[in-house]
Amino acid sequence: EEEEDGDPFSTHPESRYRRRATLERLVGLAPFGRGRRAAPKEGDGEGRWPRRRSEDFGLLRRFPGRRKASVETLTERTMPKRSSLLRLALGPWGQQRGTAAAAAAAAGTGERAERQQEEEDVDGEGERPEGRGRSREPLSVLEILELIQRRELVAADEQIIALEAECFSLSPYPVPVAAGERQSRDVALLYEALLAQLWAVVGEAVPSGHPYPPLRSVIRVLEQEEEADLRHPTGIPGRPRGLRRRWQEAVGRAAGERLAQVAPAASAGLGARLAGLAARVVGDLGVVRCHLAPMYPPEYGAFGVYARGYHRALAQQLAALAQRPLAVPDLYLLLDWHSNTYPREVLGHPEVGAMLQALALGPLLPPETQRGLESSCIAAVKAKVEVAVAQELQLSEDTWAEEVTSQELQQGLATRVTGLLRAHVERAPQVTPEFGMEMAQSLLGVLVTFLHSFQRKVERFLEAPAEVTPPDGATTRAIALVNCCPPFRAFAERLAQFGHPESEELRRQAHGTLDKVTRLCNHVLTQKLFEDLKPYFNKLMKRKWLTSSDAFDSIVMLITSFTQKLRPLHPEPYQVLVSELHRRVLLEYVRPLLQGRLVCSSSKMRTKVATRLGDEARQLRELFTRLDSASPWLDSVVPRLRELLVLEDTAALQMEVGVLVRDFPDVR
Repeated sequence: EEEEDGDPFSTHPESRYRRRATLERLVGLAPFGRGRRAAPKEGDGEGRWPRRRSEDFGLLRRFPGRRKASVETLTERTMPKRSSLLRLALGPWGQQRGTAAAAAAAAGTGERAERQQEEEDVDGEGERPEGRGRSREPLSVLEILELIQRRELVAADEQIIALEAECFSLSPYPVPVAAGERQSRDVALLYEALLAQLWAVVGEAVPSGHPYPPLRSVIRVLEQEEEADLRHPTGIPGRPRGLRRRWQEAVGRAAGERLAQVAPAASAGLGARLAGLAARVVGDLGVVRCHLAPMYPPEYGAFGVYARGYHRALAQQLAALAQRPLAVPDLYLLLDWHSNTYPREVLGHPEVGAMLQALALGPLLPPETQRGLESSCIAAVKAKVEVAVAQELQLSEDTWAEEVTSQELQQGLATRVTGLLRAHVERAPQVTPEFGMEMAQSLLGVLVTFLHSFQRKVERFLEAPAEVTPPDGATTRAIALVNCCPPFRAFAERLAQFGHPESEELRRQAHGTLDKVTRLCNHVLTQKLFEDLKPYFNKLMKRKWLTSSDAFDSIVMLITSFTQKLRPLHPEPYQVLVSELHRRVLLEYVRPLLQGRLVCSSSKMRTKVATRLGDEARQLRELFTRLDSASPWLDSVVPRLRELLVLEDTAALQMEVGVLVRDFPDVR
């Protein structure tokens, strides 16, 4: 009766048995009492202990007073405290059963210590040495997770593979659907945790700068998983896992994170960032070559995997930079770094260059991205140069009315304009020849547009009224303006020599515009001369001309005096001017004879006229030879007219006149 009075469950008899059953179950759970679990059945082929389920640990968390305590904390508690706890929960009625439970728990503690000693004797491959009679006990999900967190990755992977095999093995006792789904979910979550630790080790290996022992565990796990992929039949969810492919992806992600950490000072600019990226790639691949690649099996091709990962990561960095709005210098820098600096300083590095070149990694940027950068650079340069040359032309035009020398004008306009273009013509081919050709074609178009504007301004200036352009300064200004043409012509020729298919038309337009400017300036230069020569040309081919050479001598003297003023001319426009002067002088000389101003009434008179023509033709030839005329063929027109005068046969005369008109159309 006393026992019944002290029984806390006397009012509910059935509750007493349920409460006792629940407490006994808790006492039998690990880590409180491994000894209370049933031993493996003799019929079990593997002789392994049954795996503890993770939901059992959830019961401990729901036990009153233990909600915030971790499983590890509960494991460290001593058995006497647990016995006292049970006695307090059961009351006086459960003293005897509490004492028995404490004894059983103590026995379980001894057995657990014995099993832990056996686990410590397990070799590095996770297998028990021969001669031991008992096999390793399967771990629960939480214990496997604890192995992962302690980075005992090989042992954790073995347990996960075994747990996965239990999920999909053909058992004579079917597992309930809910339990099977729970186990499959546990396997998936454990694999996620395992992979996170594996790839964390991969990411830590390169920054260490020396051989990284944890990497061996990663390699062993990869090998175990590949073996498991071969053992499992097709159709099993999650298999094959292909961890080697995932390892390659993890290497690429780690490379991307390493390059993303390269962040020079904001004021350093793009050049410092690119230099930092190159140094990081070379340094990290040097660590891989010396310390990490030898740790992998040869069939992994570890250096190639790391090299391709860094190559792709660097390509992503460049692609991101290419999407940013860049100034012209940065566009040149990025294009040159991609085409020249990277192959020279990274692919050609003495430590890793030969191995990288053997991999044939290819360009960092795809061709369309590189062409886009080149097009952006060309467009930006064109817009910038168009504005600059227009400003130079306007500044130069403002000084044309002032007293400026030919050298000052040439240096102020032609030199500066060609200098603006030359900077890009020399820079672009250093990137690639194709880029240089496209840049030259664009700049040739800019130059043609500029020359059209230059021609219009020269025409407007030279055709201005006398009060705007003083007569005494017209010659000097015309010489200064025409001297700008040779540098422009030479530069247009240089741009056309890059060989762009469409450059010939632009070159022709440039030369045509410069020819117009040259003719316009030459006309201004020779206009005053021919005004002075006109009275003397009118005295030729008259009877007084036969007896006096004053008119012809005056012509020679005026031409000689005029050419002395042409010394500042550049050789090219000088040759054009002298050739034009040569043509016009001979044309004015023979025109009176062809117009019939002098009529020869006898053969004696024709002979006298022919003699005079021969003498003056010789003087004209000598004059223009001294002036370095580029048209010596013009000297033959007067001797041929002289021959016509001595011909008496009408048919022969008509034939010679026809040949003369054909060779010299201007004599008509």
